[in-house]
Amino acid sequence: MPYRTRTEPSQLTVLHLVQPVEGGVARVVTDLVRAQIADGLRAEVACPPGGELAERAAEAGARVHDWPAVRAPGPRLPREVWTAARLIRRSRPDLVHAHSAKAGLVARLAVRGRVPTVFQPHAWSFDAVEGRAAELALLWERYGTRWSSRTLCVSETERRAGERAGIAARWAVVRNGVDLGHFGPHGPVATGPDDGTGHGADGGADGGTDGGTDRRDRRRERAGLPELTGVPDDAPVVLCVGRLCRQKGQDVLLTAWPRVRAAVPGARLVLVGDGPDRARLTRLAPPGVRFAGAIRDIRPWLRAADVVVLPSRWEGMALAPLEAMACGRPVVVTDVSGARESLPPGHEAHALVPPEDPEALADALGALLADPELRDRVGHEARAHTRATRDVRRTAAEVLGLYQELLSSPPTSTRKRTRR
Repeated sequence: MPYRTRTEPSQLTVLHLVQPVEGGVARVVTDLVRAQIADGLRAEVACPPGGELAERAAEAGARVHDWPAVRAPGPRLPREVWTAARLIRRSRPDLVHAHSAKAGLVARLAVRGRVPTVFQPHAWSFDAVEGRAAELALLWERYGTRWSSRTLCVSETERRAGERAGIAARWAVVRNGVDLGHFGPHGPVATGPDDGTGHGADGGADGGTDGGTDRRDRRRERAGLPELTGVPDDAPVVLCVGRLCRQKGQDVLLTAWPRVRAAVPGARLVLVGDGPDRARLTRLAPPGVRFAGAIRDIRPWLRAADVVVLPSRWEGMALAPLEAMACGRPVVVTDVSGARESLPPGHEAHALVPPEDPEALADALGALLADPELRDRVGHEARAHTRATRDVRRTAAEVLGLYQELLSSPPTSTRKRTRR
């Protein structure tokens, strides 16, 4: 497949190859697809069937292809590469955008530099495994970068982690953003008519509310959530949103929770999401913890919460804290890639804790839960900061600029590109 040089957005066809199909990656891809179609691109998505991504991408206007693929490499890999290569030949995209480690592995093996390829790790694969598996994942990333026109990181810390690991990539950094017309305080937050992208035409106001209004909104949202039936209005609720798996660190949170309850006896914890660790986490859960399962629309839960926590062991830049802050909720996150870059200046003292430290996590949560005025102030500052810096439209525009840069440049041999 030869390179095709096209520079006008209306001429571009982008194929997004994606695995996984749930959670933050699915939301990032859906937001990109929606914005790209609004900008006149032809956006196609190849992903495994059955997850939320296929449905949401189709709703956004993308042509969706079934690409049967599991999350981890294994004996099915040759078939997955062959299937992806066939889809790419049929779609004849100007550019392939591969999301996360598995799709990045398959796309680069299938294309091998014949089409401009953007690889977006969304967190490094070698952080997700240990021992020999981690060594092999790192060896692949060092080798496979020769077939990436750009390695696109969602935070500067993610890029620096790749460099420290010896990956000689051609780097780009575009930080994650959120749909500010979708995530906001209770009620409409946009100040202008819809601009055709699915986002409100926001004039820059933070949609702020005072503390009393914010608390009334929380009570109203809780009344509509059956899982919170019976929870007193004045009981603080902590929300953790994420796939139930080792990466997201819910086991650390459950270890910390008795210490939180000792400091704030009425506090409740709700875990939203599903995943391979659900049964184990359910067994570990102490009193005061509820599991809500997978939720399509997370906004009522964010607005019903007093604090949102994500105790991840690794990330690229997690989306859930950005969405929470856009809704005016204070967050507590672990100091992994992208976390510091997500927070407003000065929030590190009460919002950032070391990974795998249940005592520090409990103390940070307890301090916020015990001080409603602090929560209101921190939430208001978080909302204003996120609305000023994390608009997904800006993210999509920067990604489109990267595409145009690649497609307006002559092809470069992968060997020379890697040495540079």
